[in-house]
Amino acid sequence: MTKALSGFAACGLLFASVAAAQGYPTRPVRIVIPLSPGGTTDIPGRIIAQKLSESLGQQFFVENRAGAGGTIGTDFVAKSRADGYTLLLTASPFVIAPHVYKNMPYDTLADFTPVIRIASGPYVLVVHPSLGVNSVKELIAAAKKQPGKIDFASSGNGGAQHLVTELFMYMTGIKLNHVPYKGSGPAQQDLMSGIVKVSFVGTPIAIPHMKSGRLKALGVSTAKRSPEMPDVPTIAEAGVPGYEATVWIGVLAPSGTPGEIVAKLNGEIGKLVRADEVKKLLAPTGMEPDPDTPGQFGAYLKADYDKWGKVVRDSGATVN
Repeated sequence: MTKALSGFAACGLLFASVAAAQGYPTRPVRIVIPLSPGGTTDIPGRIIAQKLSESLGQQFFVENRAGAGGTIGTDFVAKSRADGYTLLLTASPFVIAPHVYKNMPYDTLADFTPVIRIASGPYVLVVHPSLGVNSVKELIAAAKKQPGKIDFASSGNGGAQHLVTELFMYMTGIKLNHVPYKGSGPAQQDLMSGIVKVSFVGTPIAIPHMKSGRLKALGVSTAKRSPEMPDVPTIAEAGVPGYEATVWIGVLAPSGTPGEIVAKLNGEIGKLVRADEVKKLLAPTGMEPDPDTPGQFGAYLKADYDKWGKVVRDSGATVN
């Protein structure tokens, strides 16, 4: 009798979970972006939030909680209820932060349930024209002549911009001086004014300022050229064989979020990013739709986590 009652109870929980997923969402859903507004992650995040609001009939709203390499907003989501109403829309810093910050308040791989990878794309290595270099090889040569004298900007210590530059320095044997900013906006402002000379930036920043002549693009960080910048070589083909750093964006939920809700979000977001309209909206960001299953995204996260751990160990990068 006890076993029978236990079985009925289990079935009741299962049906309740399925019913909750079928009715989901019944109230607004918060999408936390743990990075500054206006960055590479923010624009696609707002596109996805708008389209989910339209397709699921409830408001999906973006809340930026930046700071500490993305760990502040990420920790907020890790400690939120696992009910599908607080989601994390994050990017590469998610798997970088645990390798550069001590005493992390959450477990990067254990405290989250992967939902879907949305898109991926490059960072663009750009320089201010006043530096007087026109190629990756010329930048390397200039840096070797004056070690530690050329400044590079990032949106903050321990973030993706910081680490992709550390990887570049490690693979080329050069030393640039890191100038971390509180967000991408101030970093871009000083880069375009020539106060700092070098940075890895997102495609939306690189393209208009290349066209205006305020910045020079030397290479893209991915293994293949960007469709939005077909004349800009990859860094690997421009003189650093094997260099590759892909920027990705994806959605995660707190660990324990019902599988039915995760599956519903995966299906809905995947359908949205495959639509021609969303592809066109994402194109100016340099991000190409790259949706996958929760399991595939989980495996990708683990591989990227291991990769950036090795970069940090090999380069000796620290949060200074």
